[in-house]
Amino acid sequence: MKIIHTADIHLGAQPDLGFPWSRQRGQDIWDTFRRLVAQTRAERADFLLISGDLFHRQPLLRELKEVNYLFSTISDTTVVLMAGNHDYLKRDSYYPGFSWEKNVIGLWSEACEKISVPGKHTAVYGCSYHQREIRNNLYAGLRPEGEEVFHLLLAHGGDASHSPLDLKELAGAGFTYTALGHIHRPRIFQRGRMAYSGALEPIDRGDEGPHGYMRVECRQDSVYGEFVPFASRSYMTLDIPVTEKTTQFALEEQCAEGIRRAGEQNLFRLRLTGTRDPRINFSAEALARTGKVTEILDETRPGWDLEELSRIYQGTLIGAYVDHFRGKNAPVEQKALFYGVEALMEARRDL
Repeated sequence: MKIIHTADIHLGAQPDLGFPWSRQRGQDIWDTFRRLVAQTRAERADFLLISGDLFHRQPLLRELKEVNYLFSTISDTTVVLMAGNHDYLKRDSYYPGFSWEKNVIGLWSEACEKISVPGKHTAVYGCSYHQREIRNNLYAGLRPEGEEVFHLLLAHGGDASHSPLDLKELAGAGFTYTALGHIHRPRIFQRGRMAYSGALEPIDRGDEGPHGYMRVECRQDSVYGEFVPFASRSYMTLDIPVTEKTTQFALEEQCAEGIRRAGEQNLFRLRLTGTRDPRINFSAEALARTGKVTEILDETRPGWDLEELSRIYQGTLIGAYVDHFRGKNAPVEQKALFYGVEALMEARRDL
């Protein structure tokens, strides 16, 4: 039996609001989900499991119609979905009353339920969020039951406010495969018998690393699961080394080249490191134009000549400050030294 497991797709999200590419990022999420359905069809998967947060918020009726059409194109695949903390079932939610395709199973109950799948020797288990936060473990004590060959659990949660899961208990519960959602980075347990698929596309700049889905093959005596990268873009941090010889134009070219090498379709946090000429203040605005840059972290320190400063400013607050920290090489002390000197020099210039 073949399974495609995904979660945290967040249709309707528009990441990076305020940036020129934000609208395209929203479209990326829809496009990648559409590609995943096509991949499910190409792989002839028996199940497509969606472990919560298919939508970023309450889905519109027209959006459900689009999703349902996509499910109709994989009629030989059983689609199982549940609502997570983002698209939880409000009183007026369209999810439960929608006229889904025959191959779609919705786990809409507030408490975990079991649904047998005719013709596939399989039972699926799970429930939906009916509120944004759930502080109890929805899956405590849950065990597979019945004569089906395969038992698949969909579970959404993993932190104190969203069904704090007991992963050790779930691992020993006896399910053939446990499809987890809510944590956006992929994590695999039990050699592939239980996994967070992670978000299909990264949703914000905290979602660094690969994103995609789980491909799972189940047999009566074994389960094999692997993570498949599938996202159209990634958030990445680029470390850009700086020296005292680095100029603004040189730094812009460095950033542009680093972005080109890493893939211009990706989204970047630029982290400047090293020692810079203390007379130069780099333009973050210009650096942001070198690519899809979401953040710039300037961790450089000014290349002060401390002996020269001590000599020139002897008998002043600056000289005393430099002398106090000279010879102290702990990272915290070094930061205090350079930040303090920079602040004192800046204050002196303002006099």
